[in-house]
Amino acid sequence: MLTFIGLGLYDERSVTVEGREALADADRAFAEFYTSHLVGATVEELEAYHDIDIEVRDRAGVEQDPGAILDAAEDEHVAFLTAGDTMISTTHVDLRLRAEDRGIETRLIHGVTAQSAASGLTGLQNYRFGKAVTLPFPYVHGGDPVPKSVVDSLEANRELGLHTLVYLDIKVDWEGRRGVEVDGDQYMTADYAAELFAEHWDGDALGVAVCRAGSPDPVVAADRLSALAERDFGDPLHMLIIPGEVHHVEADALSALGGAPEELFDEH
Repeated sequence: MLTFIGLGLYDERSVTVEGREALADADRAFAEFYTSHLVGATVEELEAYHDIDIEVRDRAGVEQDPGAILDAAEDEHVAFLTAGDTMISTTHVDLRLRAEDRGIETRLIHGVTAQSAASGLTGLQNYRFGKAVTLPFPYVHGGDPVPKSVVDSLEANRELGLHTLVYLDIKVDWEGRRGVEVDGDQYMTADYAAELFAEHWDGDALGVAVCRAGSPDPVVAADRLSALAERDFGDPLHMLIIPGEVHHVEADALSALGGAPEELFDEH
């Protein structure tokens, strides 16, 4: 059996009770932290809290060579762990389909998602979000600082009055490409993302930084993108929201919870 468990957003305690019980029942545990990462807990802390050894797999070890995971799941109860919710990435869907193809029973234990947390923390209504995008580090793709595909999705959402959740790039154990060498793990910050949008899209547009969702000290800050670019939002993980049409209740929430200047809502 292969049980996919979402660990939640922040540390070893963010998993649901159901997820913790499923992990306690597992014989072996694998994990990947390249699609997202629990910044509030090390692998060692996860192992100690859940009393199980965890084998962390890199991208190639999940996408190209998942044999060790599937072989184990044919004979034992195996848990596959991810930050946030499970099945958010196509990587996880592919692994589940491979398991089903081999006759391995699969089960999903969901965790809190970044998207639901972003809506809850900011007061922006979840049904008013359009297509989400990921903003990559410019050195990854070597193209425009803000890729055209990101701008196109953002503007399509805005035409419909919808908000855009921008996931910010994470590079864990990333090997240098295009002549760029990366030292250690890198997490794009909300101020850096706001700077890219301000310089290469629209600095006067309203933006909302959401930082350390799920932690004891989450931060929400709403202002013009050019103003957000001047701030320091501290430790990761960060997200950025570009609102579309803002309902008056949402405007009140962004002012009360994110310190948004009231005059911004006359413009948006």
